[in-house]
Amino acid sequence: MLTVLRTLSLAAILIALITSLFPIDADAQRLRLDQIKLPPGFKITVFAEDVPNARSLTVGKSGTVFVGTRSDGRVYAVRHKNGKATQVATVASRLNMPNGVALKDGDLYVAEISRILRFEDIESRLDNPPVPVVVVSDFPTESHHGWKFIRFGPDGWLYIPVGAPCNICDPQKDRYALIARIRTDGTGYSVVARGVRNSVGFDWAPDNKELWFTDNGRDMLGDDLPSDELNHATKAGLHFGYPFCHQGDTPDPEFGRGRNCMEFVPPEVKLGPHVAALGMRFYTGNQFPPEYHGNIFIAEHGSWNRSKKIGYRIKRVILENGKAVRQEVFAEGWLVGDRVWGRPVDVEVMPDGSLLVSDDHAGAIYRISYRAP
Repeated sequence: MLTVLRTLSLAAILIALITSLFPIDADAQRLRLDQIKLPPGFKITVFAEDVPNARSLTVGKSGTVFVGTRSDGRVYAVRHKNGKATQVATVASRLNMPNGVALKDGDLYVAEISRILRFEDIESRLDNPPVPVVVVSDFPTESHHGWKFIRFGPDGWLYIPVGAPCNICDPQKDRYALIARIRTDGTGYSVVARGVRNSVGFDWAPDNKELWFTDNGRDMLGDDLPSDELNHATKAGLHFGYPFCHQGDTPDPEFGRGRNCMEFVPPEVKLGPHVAALGMRFYTGNQFPPEYHGNIFIAEHGSWNRSKKIGYRIKRVILENGKAVRQEVFAEGWLVGDRVWGRPVDVEVMPDGSLLVSDDHAGAIYRISYRAP
């Protein structure tokens, strides 16, 4: 008996030691939506709780929400009713970082590191998903910034970013650090934007159909440099600076020598250093007040190596006459002091005008709705 007690005491000491060295964030073990701050009239609720590593979102014509993941290897389909999930089903598994999901003509496109897959007529086959068709399989195989956000543009082409395979380097210009597009059959590869270090979110303005995208700035220049960016591509073929110039006005210490930042397109908005701006959408719904129509909502995943954490929130960018005029925090509270219990990844406007927010840290999807106070 004494031996057992000594063993238990030793175990307790070890647990206490480990906990002191690697403190367990109790808030991260549950959803604390009471801590989320929103403008008056807005409400956040749990849409789906059991979605491990929930990242990119897309919605089918029948309302099914499809969810990509990065570390989980799965793609989920969420059936729902009255603003709450009724079923979370796995439609694909054992994939290589299937972060990106997009829908066209009833088919689900999924982006792995080096491949694009197509699951045909997916909404009618959720209970017996089809074997995917490989659309293309010759994208780079590097996992560093290799996970992809994908989305169909107004032109019907599938847009695919390819991140830089490094923190800072000068990679092959037609292969990395860009946004490209292909046809639905995988042909017609062309580069739309260059000098894009790592975009994990983009959308098109509802009025003129011009492309806007987030881009993550490089690391290891200190806490406050450079800023993440919201960029605006008024036409194809523009260069947005990487690796030569950051945030539109800061030459890179190594690759910026002899280059002028005026050579490149500056960001429309500096979002802040290391906020990890990911998914973004123009608000096109009718539920929110009129002043929100045409605004951009951006999910900031949050800093990973800044001495004082920043991000972990939803940003709102207000536009006037096609130009960004100001930014403000729309939703925050996933970061409490220096403790993190959630990390927003993507946003999606639902047919009823509500806004979904995915959270890969908590493995959940939230729903933000509005009712006049």
